[in-house]
Amino acid sequence: MRLIVIFFALLSLAFQTACGPLKYKKVSAKDFPPDPSLRVKKNMEEGRGFRLMNKIEGRGGSYEFASSNPLWRATLDTLDFMPLVSANYSGGIVITDWYSEGGSTSESIKITVRFLTNEIRSDAIDVDIFIKQCSQNLTNCSVNKQNDDLVAELSLSILKKAAIYEKQRIEKYKKENPYEVSKPTKGSDKKKD
Repeated sequence: MRLIVIFFALLSLAFQTACGPLKYKKVSAKDFPPDPSLRVKKNMEEGRGFRLMNKIEGRGGSYEFASSNPLWRATLDTLDFMPLVSANYSGGIVITDWYSEGGSTSESIKITVRFLTNEIRSDAIDVDIFIKQCSQNLTNCSVNKQNDDLVAELSLSILKKAAIYEKQRIEKYKKENPYEVSKPTKGSDKKKD
């Protein structure tokens, strides 16, 4: 029985190393500063580090809501002129209602934005535009999906706003949470009698 357990343990270890978590990643020393405090500072500024004990300056905790996602905020700000049917952050989709400009009832537009990732990049969102055209008596309507220059312009507008929001968020974080390094004093490591 012990042989079987040892065999499965070694087999599972072999599978884990084959997947890559223990795989050696080649890095250049030029990418990292030699001073440990500078490395820590760089990691904290890039959001790779964490702090166990933050200063509590008389305010509540910080919570991450949909408003902190730059893509989400940029999409809502770009589509703020249109009424929304659904804005589901956890589902990653924003759907507008049918919108017609200037009181024209024969033609209206609907926009759907799906979020594929939270990263700000060109393939992060999928924008679809639907155009509904109706006859004069509004009985016969046809809906067509439109994927032309308007989709590209809308995506570019959202991504530009998201990049601006992300830059502002990083600058705000740097101002609110300046990096602090506590260094031991000379006499603190000696025992007092």
